[in-house]
Amino acid sequence: MKELNHTSTQDNYFIGLMSGTSLDGVDTIICKITASNQFSLLYSATYPIPEILKEDLLALSQKQQINELDQYATLDVQMGHLFADCCQHLLKTHNVSSDQICAIGSHGQTLRHYPKQSYPTTLQIGDPNIIAQQTGITCIADFRRRDMAAGGQGAPLVPPFHQAIFTADYNRAVVNIGGIANITFLPAFSDKKNAVLGYDSGPGNGLMDNWCKQHFNCAYDQSGTLASQGIVDKTLLSAFLNEPFFSQKAPKSTGREYFSMQWLNSHLKKSAQKNPYNVLATLLELTSVTIANEILSQHSVGDVLICGGGVHNVQLMQRLQNLMPNLIVSSTKAYGLHPDWVEASAFAWLAQQTIKSLSGNLPSVTGAKQKVILGGIWQA
Repeated sequence: MKELNHTSTQDNYFIGLMSGTSLDGVDTIICKITASNQFSLLYSATYPIPEILKEDLLALSQKQQINELDQYATLDVQMGHLFADCCQHLLKTHNVSSDQICAIGSHGQTLRHYPKQSYPTTLQIGDPNIIAQQTGITCIADFRRRDMAAGGQGAPLVPPFHQAIFTADYNRAVVNIGGIANITFLPAFSDKKNAVLGYDSGPGNGLMDNWCKQHFNCAYDQSGTLASQGIVDKTLLSAFLNEPFFSQKAPKSTGREYFSMQWLNSHLKKSAQKNPYNVLATLLELTSVTIANEILSQHSVGDVLICGGGVHNVQLMQRLQNLMPNLIVSSTKAYGLHPDWVEASAFAWLAQQTIKSLSGNLPSVTGAKQKVILGGIWQA
């Protein structure tokens, strides 16, 4: 097996796993994190989620299953096996042995996220017992619930990683556009007064992807080509934007259980709009406007970095630039980390925080009462 280059006895190698709300696949990375907290991405791959499994996950996440508890239990095991297989495949592909990896950080597949209930809860599946057992590597998982126990929303959790690698000498926004879109506002290096902020802005690719599957028989709108053929319905857009979530103050987070096809269909029933291209164009505008509105409310932002699947939607990227003409909107790739691997990298980084008994949340982002160590540890 390949010997990873340990330049220091305190350098550690981690695997990060991310399966987001878009259900595009399982992003899997191997990285090095040095004793001085320098991050290097070494290897990466996205592995597909089998179509039947993907359909079951989507149905359960949008409350379309009758026997939900049985289905949840089965899917938890299936995702555990899938995550373990992804790790083993990446290790084998690059001739790396499991004993060279310090830990796996697994976000899990979100099925529910209810941060505003009387008893706030969040649920990510992909049994870490199976991951640790099959890979022989310690697994860190269930990151979100400790932050909730401390009074936070359990999301977003990626902003601390954004802070670690993307902070500049001016204020900056980092936007992840997955199934749901979230924004991190990073103060400049020299700014010791203002805290990092971060929250979900609303739908990302999720509603657009579902609409494409339903009306165009494709998984997503490649480059935004389909949406570019439609016209934004301003009346429908206005109805979307009246959703109370958009006027809520941070901290706030959401998911597919909120911005679901049921949510979309409830609006379409009241609308005269029937053209599928126009609906898709309006959904793209919803994502663009809700992101831009939040960023433009932060008057001192210098530039905007985009990561996640949305970065590949040319129409979406162009619309964001048009809505924010005085800001440079670009991919995180220009700043050292490919946009497809940011979130998986973040959970590898969070795993090393847990291993080192360091906090992984930012109270200024999640609303938690204090910084806490995130995740449970399933020993190899």
